[in-house]
Amino acid sequence: MPTSSGSSLPCADCWLDATLIKRLFDIVCSALGLLLLAPLLLLIAFWIRLDSPGPALFRQTRVGRHGVPFTIHKFRTMRSAPGAAITVGVDPRITRSGRLLRAAKLDELPQLWDVLRGAMSLVGPRPELPHYVAIYPAELKAQVLAVRPGITDPASLAFSREAELLAAAPDPEREYREVILPAKLRLSADYASRASLRADLELILRTLGRLMGR
Repeated sequence: MPTSSGSSLPCADCWLDATLIKRLFDIVCSALGLLLLAPLLLLIAFWIRLDSPGPALFRQTRVGRHGVPFTIHKFRTMRSAPGAAITVGVDPRITRSGRLLRAAKLDELPQLWDVLRGAMSLVGPRPELPHYVAIYPAELKAQVLAVRPGITDPASLAFSREAELLAAAPDPEREYREVILPAKLRLSADYASRASLRADLELILRTLGRLMGR
């Protein structure tokens, strides 16, 4: 409400309205996406099952909003074999179907379900594994985990060739922890501090443009 000097005080209702609009946008878009892409999703699932033994979907625990763990869903692109948590270059665990799905980012499509159920958003910091979240700097951790994780964000676009960068590093795990992860965190925290529906739309268009370019 206006003050005696004529200025306006920031109100919690404005933030709540923005959050509600973002959530409604996520629900509508993810529901439409799942409905329209249903035939493609079924075909991809069938292809994965034919290509290699194992389930069509890959499930993994990630850290969500306010530090609450949740199960993320992706199309399976690897064989069930032990290995590093990060994917480096041409990982031998990646299946034939997985190479194409990863290149086109089609393996991320099942996350539309995670968006619809409220665990994720279309746009937001990419959710990380718990052991990586444990090493987040406190000031960035609070900012990044204040919003729902997303399918895409500025860090996802900036590091779309992350596997190649890691493959060129002498110690991929150290490179990820000490170089790539801090840079991604700074980008994600910056997004979280100024998130808006307009910014989300711009990021979605940039992401789609990048995918079409591939």
